[in-house]
Amino acid sequence: MRAHPIDRPSDLDVVRESYDRVADNYARMVATTGIGDIRTHPWLKASIDAFADTVSGLGPVLDVGCGPGTVTAYLAERGLDVSGVDLSPRMIENARRLHPQCRFGVSSVTDLDLADASHGGLLGWWSLFNLPRDVLPQVLAMFARALVPGGHFITATHVGDEDALRTEAYGGVPVRWTTHKWRPEPLTHLIEQAGLRPVAELRLPADEHVGPGLVIMAKRPG
Repeated sequence: MRAHPIDRPSDLDVVRESYDRVADNYARMVATTGIGDIRTHPWLKASIDAFADTVSGLGPVLDVGCGPGTVTAYLAERGLDVSGVDLSPRMIENARRLHPQCRFGVSSVTDLDLADASHGGLLGWWSLFNLPRDVLPQVLAMFARALVPGGHFITATHVGDEDALRTEAYGGVPVRWTTHKWRPEPLTHLIEQAGLRPVAELRLPADEHVGPGLVIMAKRPG
């Protein structure tokens, strides 16, 4: 039995099925348009590079909500001991096909059972915004416990106040998930309450593809 069980989101199965439906289209769009590929966005790439430099040598790194594995593979190229997990089995099938040199598994973040002080780095890269507002603090607390002292967590998410229901995505595929948007200050406060100390923040304006975004990197004190 887990020492700190995390509540299961009520829409978990619906969200999983939605990401399974868009997985193939999304993987193709990453390959053909560069959407979701940090190499095409200098500021996001710089954030991931800083994270990689910071956690190098601290222990295993886990990319939570890795999708088709783009960032996982990039971090592996940087020499990190990194693996990825995703809620969607179809996303993981694409990740394994595209990046056979990397390790991937299927899991919801709420089902992960990470040992205390077991990871040098954790990512929630554009992957935690589907978590209900009462579940995200539980996940952040798990991340804080799982990091070694001095280990780092990085997250990127959508900025706003609303809980936006999405009904189609990535080429008009029918989906059903809620994007829980966050303002920088409340999200930073949640990260601090979890036991992590924010060390860097990047605010991104809206562009032709997505609305405003936010990147936060935080460390476990030690």
